[in-house]
Amino acid sequence: MFETRRRWLAFYVLCLGTLMVVLDTTIVNVALPSIRTSLGFSQTSLAWVINAYMLTFGGFLLLGGRLGDLYGHRRVFLMGIAVFTTASVACGLSTTQAMLITARAVQGVGGALASAVGLSLVVMLFTEPLERAKAMGVTGFVASGGGALGVVLGGILTDALNWHWIFLVNVPIGIAVSALVFRLVPAGQLAAGSRRLDIGGAVTITASLLLAVNAVIDGNHAGWTSLRTLGLLVAAAALFASFVVIESRVSMPLMRLSLLRSRMLATANIVGVLWAGAMFAWFFLSALYLQLVLRYDALHVGLAFLPGNIIMAVCSVSLSARLVVRFGNRRPMVAGLTMATVGLLLLARAPLHGHFVADVLPCMVLLGMGAGIAFNPVLMAAMGDVSPADAGLASGLVNTSFMMGGALGLAGLASLAAAQTAGHATANAAALLDGYHASFLAGAALAAVAAIVGYRGMRSDDGDVDLDLDWTDESELACA
Repeated sequence: MFETRRRWLAFYVLCLGTLMVVLDTTIVNVALPSIRTSLGFSQTSLAWVINAYMLTFGGFLLLGGRLGDLYGHRRVFLMGIAVFTTASVACGLSTTQAMLITARAVQGVGGALASAVGLSLVVMLFTEPLERAKAMGVTGFVASGGGALGVVLGGILTDALNWHWIFLVNVPIGIAVSALVFRLVPAGQLAAGSRRLDIGGAVTITASLLLAVNAVIDGNHAGWTSLRTLGLLVAAAALFASFVVIESRVSMPLMRLSLLRSRMLATANIVGVLWAGAMFAWFFLSALYLQLVLRYDALHVGLAFLPGNIIMAVCSVSLSARLVVRFGNRRPMVAGLTMATVGLLLLARAPLHGHFVADVLPCMVLLGMGAGIAFNPVLMAAMGDVSPADAGLASGLVNTSFMMGGALGLAGLASLAAAQTAGHATANAAALLDGYHASFLAGAALAAVAAIVGYRGMRSDDGDVDLDLDWTDESELACA
């Protein structure tokens, strides 16, 4: 009983560290006006307070996952939390634009290192099927629901204190997480062999992701067909091609290309990209619908999301785990994505003078249930077919897929909404609603395609995932 309690306590500490990292993707949004006034940012340069974090976070996920495989998942997680916490101090004490943007970029590196190995640590802690499924459900909820919590906390801290505290609040949390992880989470085991890092592969894939993320997050501003955006995307593709060539030739590659032939891992990552894009249609565009069309204030927008978040939490923590253990990954994943598709289709018919109970609440309920049920099997599928030696890399891959899918989804759906609205003579509420309807339909299409890919790509329900995979076989592992 004590060992079980210790294991779950260690897991909750890991979740707290992950939540801290996830919060910083959204907690800054509410404080941007205060930061702009305090440090004299222009409207254009202010975007880099967010972009600098997203850029390095997305760029270093894959490398962080592989570093965990080579040098120990707990070690890399602690390194990431330490870098993140130190950078948070620098962010909170920033007095110039350059200092804040640089610290945010370093913060993103630390967040990427910690996030990249998070799933592998969870899998290491839990080997019993139901426990692992429950833990994955909580992990999925933290990753998906943390962003909404960040908006609330950002507003509270900025109003009650000042914008510096949205960063400084990370410091005691980071110190506590580091101390407790060191005490509670086992150091883990590594496969014996070379610890040499594939420098060429690491440089090319990280640079490729950095350029790709940069192109995506700035695509709406610079223009998707602009020379800058196309140039960044071409350069990213060229670097990725170089990465593939390097990995096919070196003796100790950063990523064995054969790993990509894992049907379960490939399917989970494709579903992750599509599903993240659909989720952003829910989180961001429905918030805009509530604010700009229905004229909700910030408090009522938050309250409107509350039922969906509560349902998501309940489904993630309890229902989804039982469904995965009973039916495997495929059926719960498809069921959850189908619910989300219907929820987005209902949003695509939301009226100009809608009412919460009739026009918003049913969508929130379906999307909360869909997300709560679907995230768990996606994460389980991503980690189910990989060996302990590749656990960090698989964790980094699925995190990269969600991050890139979310960034691409937000950029693409926002562009679609803007283009549809621009077709009207005046940008009134009706014109905005027309744009949101088009984007909700596109988001529903993404969720539907994700369901189809999951159904076709997953193995049959009688053997979706090896839930009893033993990650601690000491006969083939050596101490990290």
